[in-house]
Amino acid sequence: MAGFFKKLLPRRFRTDGLTIPAIRLHGAIMAGGSQFRPALNLATVAPLLEKAFAVKEAPAVVISVNSPGGSPVQSRLIYQRIRDLAEEKKKRVLIFVEDVAASGGYMIALAGDEIIADPNSIVGSIGVVSGGFGFPELLKKIGVERRIYTAGENKVVLDPFQPEKERDVEFLKSLQLDVHDTFIEMVKSRRGTLLSDHPDIFSGLFWTGRRGRELGLVDGLGDMRGEVKRRYGEKARLELIQPSRSLFGWRQPGAAVAGSLAAPLAASAAAGLVEVIEERALWARFGL
Repeated sequence: MAGFFKKLLPRRFRTDGLTIPAIRLHGAIMAGGSQFRPALNLATVAPLLEKAFAVKEAPAVVISVNSPGGSPVQSRLIYQRIRDLAEEKKKRVLIFVEDVAASGGYMIALAGDEIIADPNSIVGSIGVVSGGFGFPELLKKIGVERRIYTAGENKVVLDPFQPEKERDVEFLKSLQLDVHDTFIEMVKSRRGTLLSDHPDIFSGLFWTGRRGRELGLVDGLGDMRGEVKRRYGEKARLELIQPSRSLFGWRQPGAAVAGSLAAPLAASAAAGLVEVIEERALWARFGL
């Protein structure tokens, strides 16, 4: 009975130690997503961040990152929201790397005042990659004639149904260099003098957490629970912040009743097949 009434007290009046809000950011980073194929982006992450940083008594917010990367735009938006809330709420941010925080995943990790990885985590991959498929001969083989009309000579740049053009590739690489420069500036701004002068840091290579610490990409090695107790006392506890559920038990946003599942599932399977393959390729690149 005493334990029940104890839980009703505001956190600041309890004697059972600090409560530290924790968020887990897992998956490939991309716009969109659905109830059936969740994605990591600002729309899905923002409510969790707002809730975590709203815990007034907590001196810090801890965030677990496990992502092979994806959209550089969504990565930077998540990074910026974390930093904005940290400054607004005056809280320290501790980032913990699980299996991988690479490319866009590492960009998000830069939002931490400290980055702590497992010795075997994969970190880095500070670069930009674009990929796709080319089908210039496919239509001929199946007897289909493609007709496309444009106003503007470059409206069909990198069209997968046309032979690859050197000029198109050069244009794409110029865009990649712009994004890469932004990424490099973020790393230098956040990591500063901690970075080593290793020539391959910004080459797109990736390393283990142990090697990442030597290169200045992470601050330390450890695990979330152990670090929280070491910093805030043995009675400190983690409170995982999770998406709210709807009346039917589905994760918000969005919900579906049982009778309407077939069509969304079929549509998701058809429309998302290529995205699923690309997402799997992101993880596979790091042996995961």
